[in-house]
Amino acid sequence: MKLATFRTEGGERIGVVHGGDTRLFDLAAAAERASAGNPAFVSMLSLIDAGEAALDDARALVERYGSDESLSYDVAATELLAPVPEPRQMRDGMSFPLHILQAPRGQRKLAARQRGDTDELARIDAEPLGELPEVYRKVPIFYITNRFSVRGPNTTVKWPRYSKVMDYELEFGVITKGRGKDIPATKASDHIFGFTIFNDFSARDTQRVEMDGRLGPSKGKSFDGGNVMGPWIVTPDEIGDPYRLKMEARVNGEVRSRGTSEGMLFPFEELIAYISKDETLMPGEFIGSGTVGNGCGLELGWYLEHGDVIELEVEKIGILKNKVERQDS
Repeated sequence: MKLATFRTEGGERIGVVHGGDTRLFDLAAAAERASAGNPAFVSMLSLIDAGEAALDDARALVERYGSDESLSYDVAATELLAPVPEPRQMRDGMSFPLHILQAPRGQRKLAARQRGDTDELARIDAEPLGELPEVYRKVPIFYITNRFSVRGPNTTVKWPRYSKVMDYELEFGVITKGRGKDIPATKASDHIFGFTIFNDFSARDTQRVEMDGRLGPSKGKSFDGGNVMGPWIVTPDEIGDPYRLKMEARVNGEVRSRGTSEGMLFPFEELIAYISKDETLMPGEFIGSGTVGNGCGLELGWYLEHGDVIELEVEKIGILKNKVERQDS
């Protein structure tokens, strides 16, 4: 199933995406039609907390009432929210080797460009990428970001006033289910509720300064609306192998990069196992993959401008579309 959170005049609702991704089936309304209101359909977190039985109830409602047009909304005419508007936790990883190698070089080039040092830019371009630092193979690397700054598809991300260099990041991630601690990697797939797309918008000039302090990132990542996910959650049965998905980033309709989800240093199952060591993993958390290689402007030297429209597409999930705008000083 594809599951979305959306807003109507009656407030936030959750629904099943159908009709070739053009319709939203209102689960709470369908349950009321069946004279069996279900508290699991109040929100996406409620659905996740209710477990497999609630998903079975959702499937049964779609089978029974899915053809009833009065219970569905047009996706194009509806305000989609982030599938989990306020996750219980947000972690984002560093999983793709090419990004790990290219991102620091991108930061050095950004600094040289801001100084107008063309000789340094040429030196950096001539350097080989080098070897992946051993720490990235030793343990999964991730950071915790602001779970209250989440937004959904089709929103306008306001450029933080303290930044001059704005960037997108092409990622995907999982939403967790089932509370657990010390989860073995072999059982971790039981804790994956579904998959979604993540755009980790980044204030690169601010991030560069912060990372020199060897702690963070903080304001380089955490600003209102900077954590964007969507357009919906796709359950694992519709994804198949999550580590062979085609990924693409477009800005104003122009392809900036293509990649695949293949080659993560630590797949989500191993991330879950590591995170849950002596720490309780909660249902409704978000865990990001980190940026796929060449999946951001930092690697390509090609940053965002006022009014740019960014589309991130991941095979079998969908398209996450947003716009960036500078704020008045």
